[in-house]
Amino acid sequence: MANIAFIGLGVMGYPMAGHLATAGHQVTVWNRTASKARQWLDEHPGAVCDTVAEAVRSADWVLTCVGADKDLCEVYLGPDGIIANAPLGAILVDHTTASSGVAEQLSQAASERGQNFLDAPVSGGQQGAENGQLTIMCGGEEAVFEKSRPVLECYARALNRMGPVGSGQKAKMVNQIAVAGLVQGLSEALHFAEQAGLDVQKVVDVISKGAAQSWQMENRSGTMIAGEFDHGFAVDWMRKDLGICLDEARRNGAKLPVTALVDQFYGDVQDMGGNRWDTSALIQRLRKD
Repeated sequence: MANIAFIGLGVMGYPMAGHLATAGHQVTVWNRTASKARQWLDEHPGAVCDTVAEAVRSADWVLTCVGADKDLCEVYLGPDGIIANAPLGAILVDHTTASSGVAEQLSQAASERGQNFLDAPVSGGQQGAENGQLTIMCGGEEAVFEKSRPVLECYARALNRMGPVGSGQKAKMVNQIAVAGLVQGLSEALHFAEQAGLDVQKVVDVISKGAAQSWQMENRSGTMIAGEFDHGFAVDWMRKDLGICLDEARRNGAKLPVTALVDQFYGDVQDMGGNRWDTSALIQRLRKD
């Protein structure tokens, strides 16, 4: 069993670290809000540290799941960060959805200290994390990926290496671009059905057996019809992710007109007070008039 440090116990990291502990790994956790780390320790075997440096000092793997690029730089870089304090040969795996540029920066810094780095963003949301059924898209050296596979499989449904460092983040961008368009399309379809006076659930039951079927339809149409959005992947997080996608598109020349439009629509949802609503709340901006 491995000695693992897990940094960041948000809605995703908390259950992910739990799966590692359940699998028998020695897990040490750190979280910016210390009470959350103590709560985790009440529920799982392991240890809690007061500082990042202390948590990673003897770790074979350091796994991170924090907010964004800025948060990553704070926990990885500097004299009290992960890279300065993790052992030689440690494998650093970042599950945050962030830019490919910061992944490359952290990989370079880790390499200079004799450590290995994988960018490994996840898809599947809070439910996937809790059920240990996440899709993980990794960027990094193949040997490092294969060595890390038994650890990451503790909470993975699908686990794939996409290419060199940064490739995992770019693959996650593809995922978010696809999701944004699907949710907007489903929102418009359900809104149209409502306006047409149809039995919306009956319509979904029919079309979900054909070409219109999607994960979003299967898992979100019922709550969208009911107007329930206090669950799932928050609008604020999606806007952060789409901002990363649009920035990368400006660099690589990709044209994302629908993604840019849906990003603006999510801004409308934020203006409605839906910052923490599930991303399927796009339908609410269609209903508000």
